[in-house]
Amino acid sequence: MMRTRRILGRLAALTAVLAGWAAPAAAQDPLPSWNEGATKQAILTSVKEATTPGRPGFIPAAERIATFDNDGTLWVEQPIYTQLAFALDRVKTLAPRHPEWNTTEPFASLLKGDLSAALAGGEHAILEIIMATHAGMSTAEFEQIVRAWLATARHPRFKRPYTELVYQPMLELLAYLRANGFKTYIVSGGGVEFMRPWTETVYGIPPEQVIGSRIKTSYQMTADGPVLMREAGIDFIDDKTGKPLGINAIIGRRPMAAFGNSDGDRQMLEWVPTDHPRLRMLVHHDDAAREYAYGPKSHIGTFSDSLMAQAEASGWTVISMKHDWQRIFAFESR
Repeated sequence: MMRTRRILGRLAALTAVLAGWAAPAAAQDPLPSWNEGATKQAILTSVKEATTPGRPGFIPAAERIATFDNDGTLWVEQPIYTQLAFALDRVKTLAPRHPEWNTTEPFASLLKGDLSAALAGGEHAILEIIMATHAGMSTAEFEQIVRAWLATARHPRFKRPYTELVYQPMLELLAYLRANGFKTYIVSGGGVEFMRPWTETVYGIPPEQVIGSRIKTSYQMTADGPVLMREAGIDFIDDKTGKPLGINAIIGRRPMAAFGNSDGDRQMLEWVPTDHPRLRMLVHHDDAAREYAYGPKSHIGTFSDSLMAQAEASGWTVISMKHDWQRIFAFESR
């Protein structure tokens, strides 16, 4: 009898140990960098609803499409867009070949270090800079230049590579969605060939799932074989109303979840079907201490009052960096 009790006692102890091992795995938080609260709960609830057959919000696996803006949504976009920082460095590199830039705007101001004057021309000035620094080479050559720049460039405030300035909570969200059968896409106003060389390594998003603005490109046969040449002209701008157009052209399905941070993402969130509650989220940069605080008055990543009003009226979730994220970057201590 005593022996039986000892055996049963050992089995009970072993069961308790095994339960202790299993419990942490079962209770593991898929979003550890998100603070507990309504925003995190909205994500967890929506994903559970989308993946549970028989629930009103269930989404068949083939239709689980999630789209993400890049600048300001997945990585830092202040004080200037990363691709613009790349273009400005390219101006300095190419300047010896273009003496006319010393007296031609916006290049003259750039070479003097006056960024504000250079960008006073608005979108036209930016397009001139992009065309001068991104065209006249093959797509393969451009990819090599982008990779080399990202390997050495550092953010002016954080003094780290730009690829380290991605938002840890959003990396967790991408992984969580993919673990639940969602296919994740980048839908950005940035250049598609600027993003594709690194998005798979940084975000786990392969190049064929990156939608962006495009420069005109031509097919040419050279002595070394066929190449795709980047020409001085814009083929497509993937911003504002261009985002639903790009999604339709490349994906062919409407997203069931969309994430942005600015007025340029408004139409992408509108394009998510409204038949059931879906994830429509906007990152609000309100943490000057850990990152930046900006909104309706910013020329970079403008989050207008009208967008905030639409988010409130439509039931979109506004993510507060300050209150919803335990940490912003992976290198931060928790």
